[in-house]
Amino acid sequence: MFENFFNVVKQRFNDGDDIVENNPTFKCPRCQSIIPLSRYENLRRVCPNCNYHGRISAKERIAITLDKNSFREFDESMKSCNPIDFPEYNEKQAELREKTGINDAVVTGTGLIKGSPVVIGVMDSNYMMGSMGSVVGEKIARAFEYATENDLPVIMFTASGGARMQEGIVSLMQMAKTSGAVKLHSERGGLYITVMTDPTTGGVTASFASLGDIIIAEPKVLIGFAGRRVIENTIRQRLPEGFQLAEFMYEKGFVDMIVERRKMRSVLSHLLKLHGYVPKEV
Repeated sequence: MFENFFNVVKQRFNDGDDIVENNPTFKCPRCQSIIPLSRYENLRRVCPNCNYHGRISAKERIAITLDKNSFREFDESMKSCNPIDFPEYNEKQAELREKTGINDAVVTGTGLIKGSPVVIGVMDSNYMMGSMGSVVGEKIARAFEYATENDLPVIMFTASGGARMQEGIVSLMQMAKTSGAVKLHSERGGLYITVMTDPTTGGVTASFASLGDIIIAEPKVLIGFAGRRVIENTIRQRLPEGFQLAEFMYEKGFVDMIVERRKMRSVLSHLLKLHGYVPKEV
């Protein structure tokens, strides 16, 4: 009798494994709800319960933002060196290049959004948490320089843990380089739109990410410079809940708009046309 009972339990247990294996699920890090992974992917990695916007790769972002086959990449072969001989940094870089299919944490180039020409940059959190080293800074600066020379608007999707410690002071210098390129672009009357995605922190927040003429954020994304614990230990005060989320930043005026991922392409197209960047004539 007990043998039959345990066989039934074992069968049910194995059946459950098959269901999990054949129907993988996603657990939202914000609301903790569990949904089919396929549904999460179909919603462009947005939780249907709390509207949490998950992280996507640079290639995925470009595919859902630009017109099909319009993207032309800048500096595709540029790779970081090891300026301070940080141990195992070269090996880590090689591993990430193979894993992600990109050569560093940002992809830049030109493209069209509903016909309007733009220079676009997309940071990828899959590559060393989108940290900004020499190549990231150089590629972003070059993108702005190209936009300035060709009277094009710039749209920059930011996602970063900050400056890349493995490159020491060289990484910190990129804050000044990118900020200078943004300034020159602004002085020529160029439009710059920042889209902050999860997370945008550290030296990226403290430089080009915060310098957009229009600053957009996806819902519920993390935006800040230092972490909560570091700030609280420094100022000896308790910080309000959610103070580094996009909604709090919007309330305090740091962010101009909060736009859902499914609406982002249309909103960007509208903003471009509003500022005179009309669809390119064929």
